[in-house]
Amino acid sequence: MGVVNNFAAYDVTSLDEIKAQILHDTIINCGIFNDLVGLFVFFDISINFTCGLNSVYFLLNLKNIKVAIYIGLLKNNSQFVIIFNMEIFHISAECYPMAKVGGLADVVGALPKYQTNAGHQVRVIVPCYDTKFRKENDFECVHWGTVKLGNFNFPFSILKETTNKLGYELYLVEINELFDRHNVYGYEDDIERFLAFQIAVLDWIICRNTVPDVINCHDHHTGLIPFLVQFAYKYDSLKNVKTVITIHNGLYQGWFGFDKLHYLPEFDLKHVGFLEWNNSINSLAVGVKCANAVTTVSPSYLNEINHAANGLESLFKSVRSKSRGILNGIDIEVWDPLKDQMITANYSIETFEAGKQKNKEKLCEQFDLDPEKPLFSFIGRLFEEKGGDLLPQASALALSENFENINILILGSGNAVIEEQLVQLRNDYNGNYNVFIGYNEELAHLIYAGSDYILMPSRVEPCGLNQMYAMRYGTIPIVRRTGGLRDTVADFGDEGNGICHDQASVGDICYSINRAVKLYNNKLNFNKVLERGMAADHSWERVCQEYIEIYNLIIEKNEI
Repeated sequence: MGVVNNFAAYDVTSLDEIKAQILHDTIINCGIFNDLVGLFVFFDISINFTCGLNSVYFLLNLKNIKVAIYIGLLKNNSQFVIIFNMEIFHISAECYPMAKVGGLADVVGALPKYQTNAGHQVRVIVPCYDTKFRKENDFECVHWGTVKLGNFNFPFSILKETTNKLGYELYLVEINELFDRHNVYGYEDDIERFLAFQIAVLDWIICRNTVPDVINCHDHHTGLIPFLVQFAYKYDSLKNVKTVITIHNGLYQGWFGFDKLHYLPEFDLKHVGFLEWNNSINSLAVGVKCANAVTTVSPSYLNEINHAANGLESLFKSVRSKSRGILNGIDIEVWDPLKDQMITANYSIETFEAGKQKNKEKLCEQFDLDPEKPLFSFIGRLFEEKGGDLLPQASALALSENFENINILILGSGNAVIEEQLVQLRNDYNGNYNVFIGYNEELAHLIYAGSDYILMPSRVEPCGLNQMYAMRYGTIPIVRRTGGLRDTVADFGDEGNGICHDQASVGDICYSINRAVKLYNNKLNFNKVLERGMAADHSWERVCQEYIEIYNLIIEKNEI
């Protein structure tokens, strides 16, 4: 390999002068070999030096430096760049497949894997719920202690999944009196549960030999961590750790009264203002105030919470300079119609017609529907936020307007009244409509593969993953323009990949369904829209790079 010149900078973390000098001295001491590559270290000014290939690999073990190879800049050559190998902690209430309620679990289950693939040391910490994954996998205890919550003491253990089968290190916080339950949320003591969880995590971190470079908190359940890292006396060793809070849904904020202030580890009361919002403690607001950076799960949602954030609008406006909207990705290894073992027939963008038809036939057989008719499906929580309250009337009206020449299938659970209304529709439209109350992962995969359209009439959708899953499987999304749906789906009338409407209303849903029926009957145009969706790139690689960029900025400059 000859000397490579004219490099373009590629994802280089700036290094301070001390690290740069260490690298320089290391390379000088290693000597120069016959195979030469250009090695560039960037900080305030550029430093260029040349070393052998063996020297580059030597750096990896010597100074915790990740050497990344960028192929293709110049033909037959490789570019080597120096990247600081960060230790990243993701702390969350959910992580698929350990525990899942919504999209939060999918994100926390996927993003760390791609950050690990990029060469970083990534650890995910979630509560130890009584779930199938916990029972069927092996864990070892790596730490134990006691959480003090006011006058209560809760023994806890940190359990590590032994095989790293998820592509990153997964840790569970076991507090038997608080988390040995079947459900993730919905208990009267949720505030105490997640306070204890956050304290246990930090108690463990300060007992480790190293501290992380970045702690990425997710939603209000971990919103107090940025405050505790900065101001709690017992966590003084973590003051230099940078924190990010990622907002998956700003409607849920973790309010509690100052009567529970004594639950928190001791801190200087001059900082109590960081906790206060409208005379209460608002966990999400605390995280937003104290974190070094704030991210939302789509650019449009970042804009929306400046105007509609359940009382936090002014706060989000005030932290706009340290905020960024990053559109979520999907795990294309889990969601891959060509390899998915949960569906009847596998297929690709080249073979989707035959593959989707077989899956549709299986799905329709299971739910007593006609596979010759266009199939509209809904997967999600049956609450107003997701437009679930609109589904009973919209389904009945759409079936009537189309003379029952369509099929509708609902998979979800939530509001008991909505559930009952949807079940009742089965009696009126037997053979054209069905509903499954609850959630089943295998069924969800089959619905994405076997449906023609997916309905997402959400009032609020910070990012939305269902539309990306649907497009990946060749199912056209019908969405209301909001949040991440606005960022990922464009109307087919504008050469887009879906069908869009503006209002969360029965009329708009039915109008969109009628447009979809006409499109379905024009197979040439229908397939074009479907193919545009399947061809879209919603992978995590791009997303991973955006998060790493933010981590780098707050480590180096304390701003983004």
